[in-house]
Amino acid sequence: MQISELYVYPIKSLRPTKVTSGELTDLGFRYDRRFMLLKVVPGDNGGPATLGNMHIPEYPEMGLFQTAIEEPKTEHDTGKVIVTYNPPLKHDGHEGPGFELGDQNESDKFKSKRLEIPLEPETNNLKAFTVAMHQSPTTGYDMGSNYNDWFSACFGYPVVLAYLGTNTRSVLGTLAPAKRNKESWWRIWQRELVLPRNGNGSKILDRWLVPFSLGYLVLNVVSWCHARIEAGRSPASAIGITVLALGLLWSAVNMFVTRRHEARIGFADCAPFLVISQTSVENVSGRLAGEEVVDLTKFRPNIVISGAERAFEEDFWAELDVGNSSATDAGSASGPDSKVRLLLTGNCVRCQSLNVDFSTGKIGTGESGSVLKKLMKDRRVDKGARFSPVFGRYAFLGREGVGKVVKVGDDVRVSRKSEEHTITDWPGLTN
Repeated sequence: MQISELYVYPIKSLRPTKVTSGELTDLGFRYDRRFMLLKVVPGDNGGPATLGNMHIPEYPEMGLFQTAIEEPKTEHDTGKVIVTYNPPLKHDGHEGPGFELGDQNESDKFKSKRLEIPLEPETNNLKAFTVAMHQSPTTGYDMGSNYNDWFSACFGYPVVLAYLGTNTRSVLGTLAPAKRNKESWWRIWQRELVLPRNGNGSKILDRWLVPFSLGYLVLNVVSWCHARIEAGRSPASAIGITVLALGLLWSAVNMFVTRRHEARIGFADCAPFLVISQTSVENVSGRLAGEEVVDLTKFRPNIVISGAERAFEEDFWAELDVGNSSATDAGSASGPDSKVRLLLTGNCVRCQSLNVDFSTGKIGTGESGSVLKKLMKDRRVDKGARFSPVFGRYAFLGREGVGKVVKVGDDVRVSRKSEEHTITDWPGLTN
């Protein structure tokens, strides 16, 4: 199997940027879902306004916005997200909904269907506020009126553009790899505390680092204990202090390592990556009448894999190895010691977003508006979400993959499978 397509979503729920390669981070591809939109909801009886998260199933007009990424060219360049608004034609031939580009009552900045946003804006002067998504809150930054007003003019109602910055969200339920695949503290320490690789790509000390370090620590503690006894302290007192010191030290290091190991997410719904199979996409297209095919970006994948023998066999993929042993690019997922592991821990249960018509910004009519219904027949395979069909798998990155690059054409191998369907248990997403 191979990676056939890659997508980055710089602004959540808008249309994606198709890329040929992507740099991997703990939170997904670099620049993925770093921004999101929230609707300003007026308060009742003149009360204060609130902000509501905007997702494409509830706001299908978000499908009218296309995104592109222009990466930094110099160290002083921040790069930019380029957003293009594509209003559909009204019956009278004019563009709508939202502002009309030739309206002389609008200021010049609202006459453009294009907006440029810095990829990594400074947050020092931005207002921080809480963004709660699927019961997992984080802090976002209000990008300000220059950007909010442009989007508000497009949508026809007030919205706020939020930037994630360095903030993250908790992964709830047992979706995180550490909760799905229980590991001993020894294994976690062993992996998290290894020294960096040397210039030849091999690990320095590798598996011996943790036992050597612990052995050295124990010898020093025993030596200290012996010195206290020699100085006249009673053996019981010296041993007691030593045990207490070791316990506190172990607790502190274990807390640090465990938190470092803990999976986190940004503005993505539940996981850093969404993996789908091209074979399964073709299966869904075969369910549509006539020659119509489903637009796979409706499934909002990050990674599309081609070459699976059967549709929906990805339901049981638990771990994927990605990389070409023949490739030699620095930083790429290449070579026997540079494989990237993707840990697939949960199902993506589907909603009305599959029925959105990107050309109209509305729920589709005919076959394009019936994709969700067609999956209901046989894809309700998750016991935790019995009334929602499953398509695709949520994935987390193995720590050794941080900073590496995956590319279209990279080989993909299933290194571990599950015997049964995983079960969704994220609070609020079960049914």
